[in-house]
Amino acid sequence: MGSRGVAGALGGVLAVVLVVGALAVVGYLNPQRQLGVGTDRLGPDSGEQVTDYLARASESVRTGGDEPRWGSVSFDRELTVEQAYAVADGVRISQVLFRVPLDRVQTPILTVGVSGSRRSVLNSTARAAGQAQESLDPGDRAAQIAALTRRRVLGGCACVVTLVVRGTPAQLIEVADRTGVRAVEALPPDAVSGKFAVEPLLPEYVDVVAPLPDDGLVPAE
Repeated sequence: MGSRGVAGALGGVLAVVLVVGALAVVGYLNPQRQLGVGTDRLGPDSGEQVTDYLARASESVRTGGDEPRWGSVSFDRELTVEQAYAVADGVRISQVLFRVPLDRVQTPILTVGVSGSRRSVLNSTARAAGQAQESLDPGDRAAQIAALTRRRVLGGCACVVTLVVRGTPAQLIEVADRTGVRAVEALPPDAVSGKFAVEPLLPEYVDVVAPLPDDGLVPAE
């Protein structure tokens, strides 16, 4: 090969090296965005038929082996914290979900983490009330709802709609058969605490899981 041919070949190799190097720099400065990691979830999906969710929840506690797992206990009506603790007796309670029931008024879901002891569950009302932040404008609808929510939760209302618990499938199945329990759903055994979402099955969800009406008057008390 002549000197001109050698020079041309070396020039081609150098060009390739420069292109690869440039692409590496571009890749370093503009890394590809990683896809978000999906999380586990307890509760019905928006738009899901209630009967489908009930069947799905029932199946979830009967599959996946005998290892303890996280689950949710949904009630057929709102309960006081004392009633909820009694219904779930035998499994460890991790979270208490509150919602003050008002006719045609949407109220917030208040989620309180607890240690599992009876005292921690009973004391969760004060922490739940603290989550209902009041607006500076007392005439604002959201402020009225928040204020009423605080008063009723502190007053010991029947406002517990869901518990997050941990137990074996046998324990969860036993809880599911108790009076007042509408559904018990279980996550896979490898689900990690704090890494799953919780959506309560509200007693008002009868046919389909959909936004509830919010056109009613907020009661004074």
